Amino acid sequence: MCMENKKNLSVNEIFRVYGEAYRENHPDLLVHIKKVMRAIELCRTEALGGRRESCDSCGFTQILYNSCRNRHCPQCQMMKKEKWVLEKKKDVLPFQYFHVVFTLPHELNPIVIRNQSAIYNLMFKKVKETLLSVALDKKYFGAEIGFFSILHTWGQKLNLHPHLHCAVPGGGYVLNKDKWKQCSKDFFLPVDVLKPKFQYNLLMALKELYKAGKLYLEGTEFKYKWQFQKLVDTLFAKEWTVYIKESFSDESKVIEYLGRYTHRIAISNNRIKKIENGCVYFSYRDYEDNNKVKILKLDVHEFIRRFLLHVVPYRFVRIRYYGLLSHRMKAEKIKNCREYYEIKYEENQTDYDWADIYFMVIGKDPRKCPACKQGRLIVTEVLRTHLYRAPPGKVA
Repeated sequence: MCMENKKNLSVNEIFRVYGEAYRENHPDLLVHIKKVMRAIELCRTEALGGRRESCDSCGFTQILYNSCRNRHCPQCQMMKKEKWVLEKKKDVLPFQYFHVVFTLPHELNPIVIRNQSAIYNLMFKKVKETLLSVALDKKYFGAEIGFFSILHTWGQKLNLHPHLHCAVPGGGYVLNKDKWKQCSKDFFLPVDVLKPKFQYNLLMALKELYKAGKLYLEGTEFKYKWQFQKLVDTLFAKEWTVYIKESFSDESKVIEYLGRYTHRIAISNNRIKKIENGCVYFSYRDYEDNNKVKILKLDVHEFIRRFLLHVVPYRFVRIRYYGLLSHRMKAEKIKNCREYYEIKYEENQTDYDWADIYFMVIGKDPRKCPACKQGRLIVTEVLRTHLYRAPPGKVA
């Protein structure tokens, strides 16, 4: 089967054509994985219902089908991202920002695959402890800080590559002196300190999980104690990857930049170049070859398998806020910081609807008639979903 029509070059279309066969070949798929697959397949199809819109001037009519709104769907992230950007701009502190990345070594992948919730939660916790404790140490900065972290689990080839992107303001609050403090220009915390501290914190916590019997290791080479200890020793001897990706002196731009990371999924539809004879061809950047863009060919079932590696556990939170930017503290601390630096701030509107956001991002008014360019589109009919819903008390 060949799907070279531009409309068909999407993750959604791949799942529509090959998803059922994949589920039949993998009957042990978790229920929430199957639900993600079905959501992606049905997104913007008549199955989810929609609306009929007509122009109040020329009579032009169009049908728009509803989105699935699943966080793993490549068709549903743009609006979520832009809404997040608008909401978070009001939480920006008046400091230079740093983009810090913490990565797990690939040797842990067999354990990660079998213990996603445990390992990803552990990663968030140890990154938090590392950044907050190093920043609080007077040798390095000596103040309380705040930041937010975003989990990504993929590499360019859809391989498993868990890492956290952290947006860290280069400033904080000195409690004993009741004042705010800024870092020196283009330097905040030493990477050479963050790296071994994160490595030590995570590996020691991993050993505790193992001792408590909270790691599922069936099917790995780390089932026995001596094998697991050998892995830990190897990882202690290895240099881990922690680096500062970017720094931003203009804090007004940082949220827009980081918005590219917040609602990103494993692969976007525009990277898919061809689907032919049961294979998917997609572009990727080869970081080991001067960032050259290359094409990778994968069997379609292998493509689906790799994509599903990055479906996070049910109700797992991928964006988390810590320290001064935690939900409990940020309103008071951000206000206090602005008052300290005598910064006047006007609260901007953030409760935009989808049409407002679309206009701000794309530059086109989705309510204007595309035919006559004069009239306004109004909803004339709501199209009901074709999905079966069980009556109350019945099991679907």
